[in-house]
Amino acid sequence: MSLFWRIFGLNAVVLGTATALLLWAPVTVSVPVLLTEALVLVGGLAVMLVANAALLRVGLAPLERLTRLMTTVDLLRPGQRLPVAGHGGVADLIRTFNDMLDRLEAERAASSARVLSAQEAERRRIAQELHDEVGQSMTAVLLELKRAADRTSDRELRAELQHAQETTRESLDEVRRLARRLRPGVLEDLGLVSALTALATDFSTHTGLAVRRRLDADLPPLDRERELVLYRVAQESLTNAARHADAGNVELRLRRTADGVVLSVSDDGRGLGAAREGAGIRGMRERALLVGAALDIDSAPGGGTRVRLSVPTAEDASAPGTAEAVA
Repeated sequence: MSLFWRIFGLNAVVLGTATALLLWAPVTVSVPVLLTEALVLVGGLAVMLVANAALLRVGLAPLERLTRLMTTVDLLRPGQRLPVAGHGGVADLIRTFNDMLDRLEAERAASSARVLSAQEAERRRIAQELHDEVGQSMTAVLLELKRAADRTSDRELRAELQHAQETTRESLDEVRRLARRLRPGVLEDLGLVSALTALATDFSTHTGLAVRRRLDADLPPLDRERELVLYRVAQESLTNAARHADAGNVELRLRRTADGVVLSVSDDGRGLGAAREGAGIRGMRERALLVGAALDIDSAPGGGTRVRLSVPTAEDASAPGTAEAVA
């Protein structure tokens, strides 16, 4: 039934009921109208208006649900749909809106995949240049400083050269660390568990965070894309804990489930509070969409933040994973 006929039918029910009451009810109208008759007519009008409003509320309820969903829908949280019941204009409108969300989510996932793939390629290129060009140049400078310090007989100059040598060595280590963060070679060479272990150790060393690891070794087979998503989400979560959460302790956990793996990163920081999700969190949500995973973030002021990513295996990738979060 179209929206026009739906509203027409509801109004016809109210007006037909009122007409029937006028025909068969023992009510008469005098000229001029008596006070009691006026009260009866006004009461009847009020009853009709209330009945009409109630029926319209019921009849237009699907449109109100659609309006609420349109104002809150987020393509980074897929699966938000309205149930479709019956036929007609309202059902067709809801069905069309659900189809539109399907197309938008598919297009968003495809475009995000292209962007993230280009981003990873650029990371690899920059990491390679840091390692091959900047790293080698700094290594050459380090060797030159060492030779100069060995040749000089001036103790004060030798001390300055040795200090410059130590500064250059520290800078070279920082360049290599940045290259490893841009391109996690250990992930490709030794696997996900070793890469997460190295990541946690690196964060503990350079940020002062106490990172506790609980990593299952018997993980199901995961393709490279899923391992990279898990690694990048863990990396971004640890970065947020170190930079924004003012946390002292973090737990990094990776465990096997019946249909995949679950990664969780929990800290004891100050929580997100009323802050809006930034580019880092939205980037994690986009990565989760690439592999049909579900990402949930729960945070309470002063109660820390927990990031939980549920990644299905390759066989179950068509169905989104489930997620839960605990502060």
